[in-house]
Amino acid sequence: MENTSYKPTIGMEIHVELKTKSKMFCSCPNETWKLSSTGNHDIEPNANTCEVCLGHPGTLPVPNEEAIKAVIKAGLALNCQIATKSKFDRKQYFYPDLPKGYQISQYDQPLCEHGHLELGDKKIGITRIHLEEDTGKLTHAGEDSLVDYNRAGVPLMEMVSEPDITSGSEAKEFCQELQAIFRELEISDADMEKGQMRCEVNISISKTEEYGTKVEIKNLNSFRAVERAINYEIQRQTKALEAGEKIIQETRGWNENEQVTFAQRVKEGSADYRYFPEPDIPPLDFSQSSSIDMEKIKDEMPELPTEKRQRFITQYGFALADAKIISATPILADYVENVISELKRWLDDTGEFEGTAEEIWQTHQSKLIRLVSGWLLNKLVGLLTARKMIFEEHQISAENFAEFITMLFTAKVPARNANVLLERMLETGGDPSNILADEDLGAAGADEIDKIVESVINKNSEQVEEYKAGKEVVLKFLVGQVMKESKGKADPGQAEELLKQKIS
Repeated sequence: MENTSYKPTIGMEIHVELKTKSKMFCSCPNETWKLSSTGNHDIEPNANTCEVCLGHPGTLPVPNEEAIKAVIKAGLALNCQIATKSKFDRKQYFYPDLPKGYQISQYDQPLCEHGHLELGDKKIGITRIHLEEDTGKLTHAGEDSLVDYNRAGVPLMEMVSEPDITSGSEAKEFCQELQAIFRELEISDADMEKGQMRCEVNISISKTEEYGTKVEIKNLNSFRAVERAINYEIQRQTKALEAGEKIIQETRGWNENEQVTFAQRVKEGSADYRYFPEPDIPPLDFSQSSSIDMEKIKDEMPELPTEKRQRFITQYGFALADAKIISATPILADYVENVISELKRWLDDTGEFEGTAEEIWQTHQSKLIRLVSGWLLNKLVGLLTARKMIFEEHQISAENFAEFITMLFTAKVPARNANVLLERMLETGGDPSNILADEDLGAAGADEIDKIVESVINKNSEQVEEYKAGKEVVLKFLVGQVMKESKGKADPGQAEELLKQKIS
């Protein structure tokens, strides 16, 4: 879809609900981040409202300092110039989910400008990052529409990119990288399914250096939708231009079921909003004495996902794909580092290896990291997904997971039984050594395997003769019988070698 003689030019507008305790201009609780992925929550509609966020006459808005700091952190993470002076503006439009009849936003003096985000060797420019208030939520029921103003006035950060993106896959990666940054900064959970991060696309195509007619796509609630909507729109516009049609500057929606964009309305320009400075909020001046300490904010900046990803590759030896997954979620990255720290101690405590804990780790690091990646990112995450659980909900401590990896590495538990052991750990949060003993999941000893192999040979004389006659596939059957009699406690490779020795 993305291969076309037309050059796509794509810019993004990203709205992110900030995770503050209170709303943007009043003291009402900001609890939108408690929403489930289906939008359900225990908060009564319109419970978190007051005269200020509902726009009653005579009320005065007071800016949320934590929200301003959050936007500055985002700006620093995205290499932006942070304004020394900024202000709020009124954006005029009427819609039922906007109780004031206008939105307090920022127009010509945003908090952050002229930044960039690096994706590999490419830089995606960041035009601006500004702060505004969110609108309410409309729910349509038949011919009626219900409005909930709990979300109205929630701090909303808007980031606008330069038109530097050229494909749906690049746009998807750009959004994913932003989500990882916002989570690492702890300014937002940025969950698209919950509406905490909303992505809008501005796209045009052209065969010349000049831009084509811009079309905006809204209602994109997943990274996959961002990629597919762009791919579809490139195809739609290409077909239209090839047929001699003109592209209309408009806003389009995305139909997830039909995987198509559809026309919504003619796109407004900034003049339609009749911006003017917010008269009830004085301009912000960070160059003079201010409660916002820029140097302190810079000192508090955490290790960003790009830096963390590279460190997980160089320091621990993770593959790039695994490092990307780990660094995208702070709680997962912290868990992995704790597991590795505990793993070094467990390996040292076994008494089976020479050297210090660090020397043991360095000697066997490659195999250990493969075990951690495979059993954590594939097996454990797979079990959580099957149970519709998020990573934060599991009860396996880093110490217990490290002990589990040590058992695998030292062959105390066979791979077949390890799956059962991990499930029991997930269900109970119990110690793996106790579960191993209670459910008899440990690896069989050499003498026990020897007896089981002898028994299998004696019980399957016909298959043994077939193997001797050159039918090698029969060996797999005999190995299976050993695994069955040992209840999964035998090592398949060891069983196969022993069978070969005794049959020959």
